[in-house]
This record gives sequence, C-alpha cells and structure tokens, in this order.
Amino acid sequence: MRHLFRCSKFLGGWLLVFISLHYPLTLRAECQHSKGLERLKSMVEALVRSSVGQIGVSAKHLESGLGFEINGDTFFPMASVVKLPILIEVMAQIHEGKMSLSEEVELYEKDQFYEGGLLSELDAPGVTLSVSNLINLMMMYSDNTAADILLHRVGMTSINSRLRSFGIENVLVNRSIRALLIEYWGMEFEKYQTFPRDEFPGILKKWMKENPEALKKGAHEYSLATICPATPKAINHLLEMIFKKEILDAPTCERILDIMRKCQTGTKRIRGLLPADTDVAHKTGTVGGTVNDCGIIYLPEKLGHVALSVMSKNADPRDMENTISLIAKCVYDYFYFTL
Repeated sequence: MRHLFRCSKFLGGWLLVFISLHYPLTLRAECQHSKGLERLKSMVEALVRSSVGQIGVSAKHLESGLGFEINGDTFFPMASVVKLPILIEVMAQIHEGKMSLSEEVELYEKDQFYEGGLLSELDAPGVTLSVSNLINLMMMYSDNTAADILLHRVGMTSINSRLRSFGIENVLVNRSIRALLIEYWGMEFEKYQTFPRDEFPGILKKWMKENPEALKKGAHEYSLATICPATPKAINHLLEMIFKKEILDAPTCERILDIMRKCQTGTKRIRGLLPADTDVAHKTGTVGGTVNDCGIIYLPEKLGHVALSVMSKNADPRDMENTISLIAKCVYDYFYFTL
C-alpha cells in the first residue's frame, strides 16, 4: 500500500510538472495569435478606412479556425459572385441525375444580350455547348450569357432552397444577370429585356443621355444591396463548406474548387500581390462601384488554406482592386509567417 502511495505521489508530481510546463506555452501561443490577429485586423481596417466606399471583409484560416471580420454581416451586392451559388446548384442537380455535364444546350438569339460576354458575340442559332463548357465560361471568364442559361435551367427557387438547406441564410439570388444590369442602368426590365443584342447599345446610349437621373437612381438602388445580396461572412462560410466537403459529395466539391482555381478574371485582386505560383480558388464580381473577390488561398509548405471574401459598394474600381490585393497580401503574410 505504501509503495502504491509513493508511486501515485511520483506520477502526480510529474503530472503537475507537465501541466505547469505545457499549459503556459499553450496559453502563450493562444495569446500571441490573439494579439497577432488584432494587429492584422487593425492593418486591414486601416486599408478599409483609406479606401473609397464601404467594404466588408471575412477571413478565416480553415484548418485552425483563426480569422477576423470587418463589416462581415453587412449586405453587399454579389455582382458576378452570384455565379458561385448558380454553379453549386448546377453541380447539385448533376449529382442528383437531373442533368449532366455532357448535356448539350443550343444557344439562341434570345439568350444573347448586351454585356453578355463571349457567347453574346457569336452567331446564333448554330452554336451548341455542353453544360460543362457553359460552366467553364461562367466561372473562368465570368460569361453572363452562360450564367443566365444555367440559372434559367436550374431555377432561382432551387438555388435559394439549396443554400438554406446548407444553413446559408444571408445569400440571395433574386435576379438574372440580364435583369441585374438593366436595373442597374435605371431601366425597366419588363420593357427592355427583349431588345435584340445588336440594337441595345444604341438604346442604352440614348437612355443614358436622356435619363441621367434615372441612371443615378439605378446605381444608387443597386448600392443598397437588395439585388442579389450577400454578406462577406455568409460567402466565406459557403467557401469553407465547399472546402470541407460539407455540401454535396467530396468529388463534386473538389470539382467546384478545381473550376474556381481556373478563374481568369480579377488578376489584380486577391491574386494581385501574392507569389505568382499561389493557387487561389475564387470568383470575382464587378458592377459599377461594386468590386468583389471571394475565394480560398492555398498556402505553401502545407500551411493550410485561407478563405477570404472582400466585398464592396460605392467604391472606385481601380482603388478597390488595389485594396483587395493589399488585404490579401496582409492575410497571406500573417498566416504564412505565424503558423
């Protein structure tokens, strides 16, 4: 009995030593990260304050959970970031067998519109594309015509219902790209939606000249973030769920990320100041004073991944691109040098 008592005292003593040595280190590490994140957030806040317009930021290191938000719960127009929810619903319906990547879709004149992208420059009818190619055009080159074809194929109601089923509340798809643009110009969608692509530039030019106040009103109403609105926090959460394979199945989520890594737009935004070989799975969005970039940064040396969503309204496009690139560089450097 005395031997057991001495043994328990011996083990208990070592346990106390372990606790005294280990936990202060853990607490110090947590404290250092807390202070580091505060400094990082302060730096990003300074960039936000020095920029034109209102800006929201959500950043999170996906493996550690470390991150911060600035205006994270504020609504901003998604602009072409809306193409990410469209892609998710398309991939979900493919997974459910309602459509396929190889399914061919014919392009018609009624699908084409001004500012529609590459597909609106082609001669139709006479063009047939697979769903896979429509996805690539929508996500890689932000083609608006491809986006609307896919949007009409899957339906806005299905997109929003799918998001809610994932627990994503603060992302809403409530306009096609064509409707979004027409309303941004202060025009009535029902009246102008059917004008042929070749006639619309002249109509728009005349409209802008004769209705400057309506044009201003359209831009102002768009900035109120009621047309395809989302919060940076919600978009970042959606990105995290894709990365962690928490929506759909793992191969589908990986395919979504692979498509996003091929994005060709916004090279001066999140990618702008990062090392040239950095992988970024992202989607940009731009309409007037809304300049967005939302994606996942792949850190080198197995240091993990950072979800970063930067959204804006009433911004200066060139200034905002520079701000996004600086924010991304600050975030990248922090996690690269501290993890």
